[in-house]
Amino acid sequence: MALIRPPEVTVSAPRTGPGRAVALLVLIGIGALVPLLGPSVAVHGTGQSAASDSGALALLRAALFAALSVQVGELFTAVLARRVPKAPRERPGGWAPFAAVVGFAAAAAAGELAPHGHGSRTGVLALVEAIAFAVAGLCALSSRPNRQAWPLAAVILAEALRAHPPTEHTPLVGSALTLVHVTCSALWAGGLLSVLRTLRRWDGATAGAALLGLYARVAAVLFAAVTATGLLSSLRRLPAGSVLGLLTSTAYGRVLLAKVLLVGAVALLALWARTRLRRSPDPLAACSPARVELVALGAVVAVSGLLTALPLPVKG
Repeated sequence: MALIRPPEVTVSAPRTGPGRAVALLVLIGIGALVPLLGPSVAVHGTGQSAASDSGALALLRAALFAALSVQVGELFTAVLARRVPKAPRERPGGWAPFAAVVGFAAAAAAGELAPHGHGSRTGVLALVEAIAFAVAGLCALSSRPNRQAWPLAAVILAEALRAHPPTEHTPLVGSALTLVHVTCSALWAGGLLSVLRTLRRWDGATAGAALLGLYARVAAVLFAAVTATGLLSSLRRLPAGSVLGLLTSTAYGRVLLAKVLLVGAVALLALWARTRLRRSPDPLAACSPARVELVALGAVVAVSGLLTALPLPVKG
């Protein structure tokens, strides 16, 4: 995606006001309702029953995914910004330390909700995730914040192992797919959030168009990887020959279908943003659809947390 623009093109970004902060809090509140109330809605009319703590577990997993995305996204944007010629040295305030606290609390609480608590395999992996978040938070506060990459990689690996217990058929294959899926999803969602925050900090600098263009090119690859791994993982989990019927007759299938539709909407919004980025005389005109895309990605994160708390369809 070519981004050659005359150097005199500059656009002032709107200043952040209290209304934006209030809107953000409202969106977070609405997003929290999706995993919290989702299990009871998803099982309605299916003959299935959701565990009493499934809503709380779904909310904790959504919070974990969101915290991971924020931290991974800041590292990703820092790498992209270093590739932008004559980029301003200003950077937005880091949210990684706060995200690490959220991730630590979510992982630790999810471990407590696991059967037999932290003494089980799931509980031990949750404890590993909590410790890794704590280490990542300390790295974010240090003079070498890029060291967060290692503990965050441990979080993703633990999550991939948690999602596929040894009793599952070919669990290592499933873990590998989840590893790629979670990594690319965190880069995609967290990267967009951090890029948009950086553009506001740069306040209309022409380097912002180059940064957004770099992200757009990488995001296209990330979207392809997320789609491929998500499709393969879903086909592995659902019984063969009855996939279409399970998408409407089971709680897991309904939420999976909702996630697929949301990802499709995100893809259309991303295409809209990239088209405006190429054709508009104002290269930052893509920010508006990109913000809507970010909200949709937040919904995907919330639905992903819900999906992990629902029982899988029984294979015949």
